[in-house]
Parts: sequence; C-alpha cells; structure tokens
Amino acid sequence: MSRYLSKSLLLLLFSVVICCVLYPLVLWVTGQTLFNFQANGSILLGPDGKPVGSRLIAQPFTKDEYFQPRPSAASYDASASASSSLAASNYALRDRVARSLGPIIKYRSGPKTGQPVSPDIESWFKKDMYQGSPHIVAQWADQHNSLAQAWVTSDPTHAAYVDDWAKARPDLVKKWIKENPGTPQPKAADLAVVFFKNFSEKNPGKFLSAVTHKGADGKDQATLQPVNEGSDIQSTFCLMWREEHPDVDLENVPGDMVMSSASGLDPHITFQNAEYQLDRVASKWATNLKRNPDDVRKEIGQILRDNASAPWGGLAGEKFVNVLEVNLALRKRYGAP
Repeated sequence: MSRYLSKSLLLLLFSVVICCVLYPLVLWVTGQTLFNFQANGSILLGPDGKPVGSRLIAQPFTKDEYFQPRPSAASYDASASASSSLAASNYALRDRVARSLGPIIKYRSGPKTGQPVSPDIESWFKKDMYQGSPHIVAQWADQHNSLAQAWVTSDPTHAAYVDDWAKARPDLVKKWIKENPGTPQPKAADLAVVFFKNFSEKNPGKFLSAVTHKGADGKDQATLQPVNEGSDIQSTFCLMWREEHPDVDLENVPGDMVMSSASGLDPHITFQNAEYQLDRVASKWATNLKRNPDDVRKEIGQILRDNASAPWGGLAGEKFVNVLEVNLALRKRYGAP
C-alpha cells in the first residue's frame, strides 16, 4: 500500500514540476527572448519613452491633427464586445455618421466637385435658420434631447459651464422645476435643452466650443466660448445641413469610416480611409506649423505609405494602417499639437 502511495506522490510531484514550473518557465523565457514585444502586450512608446497604448487595441483620437480609427460600438474597450443595434432610420446612428463625415466629406459633382462641404455647413449655420425657423441650436436641442444631454456629459468642463449658467439664472431653473416636478434638484444634463434654448437666443448663429488661448502664466488654456465656425459646428450640425440639402451629391466614403467595430480590438483602418482623412490632418498641421499645406500633405502621405501593409506580405487583401502607429509617427515628426 505504501509503495503505491509513494509512487502516486512522486508522479504528482513530477507532474506539478513539469506543468507548473518547467513548462511556464520555458514559455516565459521563449517569450521574453524571442518575442519580447508581443509577449509584453505589443506596447508602443511615445516620444518621451512612456507607453501610450498597444498596437493591438484601438483607442479614440478626437483632435483634427490625428487620424481617427473606425467607430467602436464597445467604446474602444478591449474587454468588451457590443453592437449598437441601431436601424438605418435611427437619428442617433445617422447623427454619429454625420459627425464623423462633416469636417471631411466632399462634393462629388456640380460646380464644387472635389471641394469640402464643411465651409458651406458653417455658412449655413451662421444664417441661423432651419426649415424656415430661427435658432438652429435651440431646435437641435429641442428635437434631440439625448444629443444635447450627451454634449453636457461628454466633458466635465461642459457640465461645469451649464452649472455656472444655472446658478446665474435661478428664474429659468425654477421654471424648469415647475414644469418637471419629478426632478426637484436637476443636474446639468437635465437642463441641457433649456440651456441651449437660452444660449441660442443670446448667441444667434453660434455654438459653444473649446477655444485655446494663452493664459496669464503663458501656458495654453482652453475655455468654452461661442463660435460660428470650426470642426464642432461642422460635425454637430452636418446632419441638419444635409436634411436641408437632400439633393446635394456627396462623395462616397470607405465603409470602415462609418461602420462601427463590435469590439475595441480593431486598431487598423483601410488605406483608403486614411487617404480620405489626409486633407483634414495635413491642413491642421500646416496651420499649426505655419507651413505650406502641399508640403505637409506630401510628408504625411509618405508617412501613410511607410506604415501601410497588407496581409501575408501583400499577397492577400487590401492595405491597412495602424492608427496609433501613424499618429505616433506624426507626433515624432511634428511634436505635440
């Protein structure tokens, strides 16, 4: 009996050493020596040497100076999978698509063929008339309450701005509470519609956007100010402009610009997508650097070509670029925006 027991214990010990010590050790040594980059998460470093993210996981970029990834239904969460489940007729879906296209979409035909639509969106917005009625911003907030609330909650500075507005206008807040007795202590998002209605009346043809300026200490500071041009207006009111111009012929865009990914593990965009964004990115960098736009466009175009690759060494599929790698290349070449 003891003989069988001792053999079983030896076999157990041998299995533990093999499976729990030697095997993991061999894998760890192999990974750290032959596949160090992949084994440690494919982490990319910024110009300062600090990690900025994994090349395997998409992350959002909102500045015009950077290329943007395809939309993510999982909010770029690599641990999640999700679907928007929105029909083509759903305003939220059409608004998301329009926001991404507003600053970059171009005319496909007519006297302005190949020219961007964004200047016309701004000119239309400044007139402050939508479907024959004034105050575009007020109509936008009233017709799409969820979008107005999303603007308030999207940034802490937005909510703080609305809170300050509410403190300065207790009469409007009291009126809102009277009309909504179920919410005796409204938060900033609750007051989104009445806030934008008041803002639109006081600032016709303008919208709130972050404006950067030099502070007293010489450093750049961003504050919310009424503006009548810029990417916020081009994106937010693109759909309303389109509804008033249904017969305008616009260019088709690559599918991955508007179709959302179901996860955060989608860090690449097609080369065509990147080329479509090239004019916006190059224009912004040229403005920041005060350089010739054509020269900057050529440089960034070369960065795209250097970072483009297709599956199986180009033997199959179309070319893709990794958004994080391309944006890091821009940062290393031109510095911080």
